[in-house]
Amino acid sequence: MKARSAFAFLTPFLAVFTLFSLLPLALSILLSFLDWSPLNPEQAGWVGFGHYARALHEPRFWGALRNTFFFVAGTIPLTTTLALGLALLVRLPLRTLFRAGFFVPSVVSMVVISLIWKHLYAPFGGMNALLGWLGIPPQRWLLDPELALPAVMAMDVWASVGYYMVLYLAGLETIPAELYEAASLDGAGFWARLRHITWPALKPMTLFILVVNTMRSFQIFVEVFVMTGGGPMHATETVVLYLYDAAFHQFRMGYASAVAYLLFAILAVFSLLELKWLRSEQRTLA
Repeated sequence: MKARSAFAFLTPFLAVFTLFSLLPLALSILLSFLDWSPLNPEQAGWVGFGHYARALHEPRFWGALRNTFFFVAGTIPLTTTLALGLALLVRLPLRTLFRAGFFVPSVVSMVVISLIWKHLYAPFGGMNALLGWLGIPPQRWLLDPELALPAVMAMDVWASVGYYMVLYLAGLETIPAELYEAASLDGAGFWARLRHITWPALKPMTLFILVVNTMRSFQIFVEVFVMTGGGPMHATETVVLYLYDAAFHQFRMGYASAVAYLLFAILAVFSLLELKWLRSEQRTLA
């Protein structure tokens, strides 16, 4: 009886989850093995792993993947370090005001933030005005292939660091104050307490932040789509933007699905490597 009641309560969720999650997932896997376009659905044909092989031999795909790796490698260490530093700083006086100020960008629409920063990066925008005030020549932030991607990365770090700061604050609240008091009595300074108490205690939270941030950064799309559209000369094109173009501009749905699952495989590998690294660090500290 209890099992039937539980199943009855779960049925609406299971139906919605199957219809909008499991079924699209299964269809996208099947679609990655088909040459299918919504413009000519009757001409769909089985290509097997042809789309995967084509993506791996496509220079534009590798360029998008290189840009994505550069974005991930450039933002994750900086965002994580800044988030931890801010979490330690906002425990000082006026911490409530500072927490709110740093966290606000995390709850604002990324489209809105991207549009604001796009105006700041404009030739006569705020960034060049600041450079002019400092006596530095204006820059073509989003028009220079060498500057466009770092400019987007800087905006992304600013927008996301507050969210991870709050996560670190939650982790800091779980550390017993008695540990710091005992360490202070033994003569341990700030850096010693940070190294031997704070950092080991925050390892689980760091794992969570790294995994979440890695998944989010590899799927970067909105910022690039709004600010540069992948330009100039594909200098900011990421994998998700590349598959978006393949799916909704070229209508190569099967090929786009294959690119999506290649990205999924890369994400899985990186997440497992991060998990393995942090577990080895915990064993070393133990």
